[in-house]
Amino acid sequence: MSEFLGPLELVGDRWIVGDPDRKRRSCLVLTAEGMEHRKDGAPEPRAVIPWGRFMWVGMNATTRAWMATRTAGVLTLGGGQPDFGGRSACSVSATVRHPYEDWSVNFTHHERPYTSSHLFLVDQLFRQVSDVNALHRLGDPKWLGAAVAELAPVRVRWAPTAVRKVREVVENLGT
Repeated sequence: MSEFLGPLELVGDRWIVGDPDRKRRSCLVLTAEGMEHRKDGAPEPRAVIPWGRFMWVGMNATTRAWMATRTAGVLTLGGGQPDFGGRSACSVSATVRHPYEDWSVNFTHHERPYTSSHLFLVDQLFRQVSDVNALHRLGDPKWLGAAVAELAPVRVRWAPTAVRKVREVVENLGT
């Protein structure tokens, strides 16, 4: 079984988005109850969003850690490529209800690079689980582990084929 898909990584018995071990770190822990935002190793989460509040969830990330720095954000402004880098380049975004609002949290990039295939697949996994109203599945370590095991070896050569593969994985594993 693969233990990661881009920034989504199995740490112990929990799936985490981002690197919980780096200095000045921020990560999201996927639990049965919802998504916990953790920062700097604090014992208590900064926020917990229950799965039932999420309407959809998506993920952005860069392939290299340096791209998610303030310096990279400044460099990309001069190059005319918005959303390529900067401090918000690695984030999980969502629309939540009660009250309805946009929600976004940055996470710390791992030292290892992420492949563009993994970035595309993990974002599609989050979006497609959202589409079938089964976001609670992201908090099920066994279900998510099975999904990651099937998706991690996939190399994205053509987006529609990869989207179809993620849809098949979500359907086959059940919601």
